[in-house]
Amino acid sequence: MAYFPESYNPFEGMNLEWLLAAQAQRRGGHPFIVFEPFDRPAQTLTYAEFHDTAVRLANGLRQRGIKRGSRIIIHLDNCPEFLLAWCACGIVGAIAVTTNTRCSEDELRYFSDHCDAEAVITQPQYAGMVQSACRTARWIAVTDHNAGEPATGSERPAESERFMRLLSAVGNSDIVPPGPDTPLGVQYTSGTTSRPKAVLWTHANALWAARVGASHEGLVPSDVHHCVLPLFHTNALSYSWLSCFWAGATFVLQPRFSSSRFWEVAVRNRSTWSSITGFCYRALANVEMPQKHYFRCWGVALTDPLVRDTFGIPPLSWWGMTETLTQGIIGYPHLPVADGAIGRPAPEYTIRICDADGRPVRRGETGTIHIGGQRGVSLFREYLGDETATAAAFDEDGFFNTGDQVTVLQDGSVRFADRLKDMLKVGGENVASSEIERVLNALDGIEESAVVGKAHPMLDEVPVAFIRLGPALAGQAPDAIESLVKAACKKLLADFKIPREVHIVEDFPRVSVGKISKPQLRAILKAIPQHW
Repeated sequence: MAYFPESYNPFEGMNLEWLLAAQAQRRGGHPFIVFEPFDRPAQTLTYAEFHDTAVRLANGLRQRGIKRGSRIIIHLDNCPEFLLAWCACGIVGAIAVTTNTRCSEDELRYFSDHCDAEAVITQPQYAGMVQSACRTARWIAVTDHNAGEPATGSERPAESERFMRLLSAVGNSDIVPPGPDTPLGVQYTSGTTSRPKAVLWTHANALWAARVGASHEGLVPSDVHHCVLPLFHTNALSYSWLSCFWAGATFVLQPRFSSSRFWEVAVRNRSTWSSITGFCYRALANVEMPQKHYFRCWGVALTDPLVRDTFGIPPLSWWGMTETLTQGIIGYPHLPVADGAIGRPAPEYTIRICDADGRPVRRGETGTIHIGGQRGVSLFREYLGDETATAAAFDEDGFFNTGDQVTVLQDGSVRFADRLKDMLKVGGENVASSEIERVLNALDGIEESAVVGKAHPMLDEVPVAFIRLGPALAGQAPDAIESLVKAACKKLLADFKIPREVHIVEDFPRVSVGKISKPQLRAILKAIPQHW
């Protein structure tokens, strides 16, 4: 279970370019990427065209000084350049660091400083913030468009910065191929600390995610996988794109989710598969469905009757994390799965569900998911630059402690129960309460703070802040304090992390050791009238 570098790798002799070349030879002129920007013509890249362009881009990166181990930030919304850049990094042996384009300048600066980024690939609307935040970058390349939308005059990149200038005229590569254990990508994910941790994937990790995801979804070359979720997250990158890539299918990519455009794009491309969040399908329930569509399955977080009854589409429930690469728990779209369940342990992993004392739980009981696999292959390799966090994430048997709690149902399937890591789920985005509390506690006049989630009809939950004031803010009007809090969070955090409500307390409810009792704060919230 533990990571042994000398173990024989099941992907020996393989890497990301191996898959690119194999599919280019096998699928050739078959459409690989169909990009559907807003109000612009669709763009299509075949498997052969994508492979050739990725190799040319890799050679261009090398000519710009990028080498094995270099870290390149990809700060892009959904577009073909995102996927080309990710693959080009893999061909060179560089590490693609994918960042959330909704993050604040302060968050982006942290990402760049933490990974010691040598370069950044971004789009016009983010170029100014990137230049300010990414202090270690030697150069920045900028696309000619904003996820398919034309750049304005002031946004257009200088000739020296244009992404297209990275493309080398050389279509073949003499780059020494990286091995399967070579680092490939980093995604920053919220955790128990006040700053996100950098989850490091290897080439073998990407190939594992691709193979297992395609198997779980039953993808075949004739499938058309429709992606509306952001590529900088594991869901879209792994569950959708890599799985589609392994199967040799077609990947339809929208810049972002739009309930008004979803069905139009899906029907035109005869989409057969999609991975969507609860926010997406609840929004789609409010728009008119076409008389005919081609979907045979949707991947969702849990078996929700709304998907089956409203859309007539079998839901494939699943659970996974950035650290698990793909789904560690999986449902069955063609067999009965209890409503609300996320599925059963995937056979590719070893799953333990344990109580606080490490004992296996029985049916009807709730415990924490521990997942066993091979680090660097079926589980992430490490948290980049954080040996302490990496060591703490695994138990003595090499099992990764996810911190996610599930209840074992009577039929043997599991239902998600809670997170031990004090996490919020905001419209599909993972948010650590500690990230927001870090900002609040730094404000002059706030002595103490606590952030909890409040149920929301569309976003699942939203952050709500409780604060205890110090002398500097004593006597200030509550509205003025709330405005101050939200302004500080807006400056330093992504928009979805900004508290929707701010409540002032004289003191916090506490447990016996003096720690703030967040369960009691959640109970207080339930008694406060909703404002949705």
